[in-house]
Amino acid sequence: MIDPQSLALLIQDAFADYHARFADITRRARRRFETMDWTGARADAVERIELYDQCVAECALRLQAALQEHAHDHALWSAVRDGYDRRIASLIDRELYKTFFNTLTRRFFKTRGVDPAIEFVALDIEPTDAITHPVARHSYAVSEQRPTDTFARVLADYGFEIPYAHRTRCAAAIAIRLQDDLAHWGEHPVRAIELLDTVFYRERRAYLIGRVLGEHRFSPCVIALVNDARGLRAEAVLTRRADVAHLFGTSRSYFHADLPTVGDAVVFLRTLLPHKPIDEIYTVLGRAKQGKTERFRTFFHHFASHPGEQLVQAEGTPGMVMAVFTLPSYPLVFKVIRDRFAYPKEMTRKQVEDKYALVFHLDRVGRLLDTQPYRFLRFPRARFSPALLQELLDGCSRSVSEDGDDVIIGLCYVQRRMRPLNLYLREQKFEAAREAALDYGQSIKDMARNNIFPGDMLLKNFGVSRHGRAVFYDYDELCLVTDCHFRNYPTPTCYEEEMSDGPWFYVGPKDVFPERFPQFLGLPPPLARALKAVHGDLFDPQWWRDLQARLNAGDYPDTPPYPEALKLA
Repeated sequence: MIDPQSLALLIQDAFADYHARFADITRRARRRFETMDWTGARADAVERIELYDQCVAECALRLQAALQEHAHDHALWSAVRDGYDRRIASLIDRELYKTFFNTLTRRFFKTRGVDPAIEFVALDIEPTDAITHPVARHSYAVSEQRPTDTFARVLADYGFEIPYAHRTRCAAAIAIRLQDDLAHWGEHPVRAIELLDTVFYRERRAYLIGRVLGEHRFSPCVIALVNDARGLRAEAVLTRRADVAHLFGTSRSYFHADLPTVGDAVVFLRTLLPHKPIDEIYTVLGRAKQGKTERFRTFFHHFASHPGEQLVQAEGTPGMVMAVFTLPSYPLVFKVIRDRFAYPKEMTRKQVEDKYALVFHLDRVGRLLDTQPYRFLRFPRARFSPALLQELLDGCSRSVSEDGDDVIIGLCYVQRRMRPLNLYLREQKFEAAREAALDYGQSIKDMARNNIFPGDMLLKNFGVSRHGRAVFYDYDELCLVTDCHFRNYPTPTCYEEEMSDGPWFYVGPKDVFPERFPQFLGLPPPLARALKAVHGDLFDPQWWRDLQARLNAGDYPDTPPYPEALKLA
């Protein structure tokens, strides 16, 4: 007879093994930073992303061997779940353990929707509400007379195997910046600072994350450290919630932070970013599966609490590859692959899925929106507007089906909803539109410098974030810059060639003609002129070829996650 308790222990041990292997990869970040091994850091990020599914697959094989013909016994799995729940009840990160368990049950049972008999289901609470354990952190009183001494001690406490280029200067610059940023708090605004014990790493930077306290208030405090040819030094201090929120944004890659437990860190970070959804905090900490769970939990809780609201087609130009819908009162969109793609789209469904999987592994540098795939979501049929339901059933039948009074979405991609750039530019006054157009150009450069070519650069494929930042979110034609062939556009040699509607010369599948970009972007003439004046090199094939050469040599240009104005003197 199979013992449910032994299976519960097997699953608990499997998650503990995943957690330990996750930590092993994460701990490499410090050494990568110290040795400026940015190629290794990128490889670690991919390895860590792939680890979850790898560990789930390993555990599933062990379970299959133990269960044999009982692998689909609901009663047994229900008993295993209850025993597992008792085993993890006292753990701070029990929600992560529950998500791991649910992933296994969905693999075994191919669950469509949710099966409360064998899964952990809780749509009515936020799990962090039960966490009262304080996260480990350093606390410092800041002397009014000698604040530089305090910050010199801070930097000394966060030591590396390499010395600071000039620790005292860094400390003085931090003290001055905090005094300046928080001068509106009073004559001596900074009374204390709290920083998490754990250093956060991402891309080419290390971050000390915490909060600065005044007499009656506090604000976030992030000290950004860099290590480059000039040595180890403090580069920036962020105290505005908008800047810190951007650092933790959904268009950023995941931090490598060796946290002993995650839930208590999430609770602390929410004090810094009270408007940041809990799912986004879990995700940016590298716990993408838990982020998916929390996103599902919060969305469907909201969905159930607004029973009269219908799902509708999302605003913007309808996509040729994806049908996109949303719940107007909730800031998410659901993207479903169409059965057939309109001309000139020539890719296959599998290629589209591969593109979205590629983005999951890329360094998104604040310009590609994090996208989470969900399978077999179940919605009440009555909650779809008639027009949306007709579109999904007629054009997305490979992903959408009816099951009684429900609609099942076999595969969809979920993203944070943003205002499409083409609509945003029409709605704004000229100065705001000009800023957005210039940031659109900067976003293409930021992606390119990280070996990402968006492919389809139409305005409708970009959105504008809450903080006015241009972000790319349509990935069906995305590819690597190093895979493209950037060509000069040939000069016509006769009247017939000059008057031709299309190319009169051979165009390969990877050929790109930057000189022709302006004709297809759809910017109004004043904005097009502004874009060309500031980012005219985007339309120069040689700029792209020079960048390709750097990327092929492993020389990825640095892309800071904050503007020059926030850097220290």
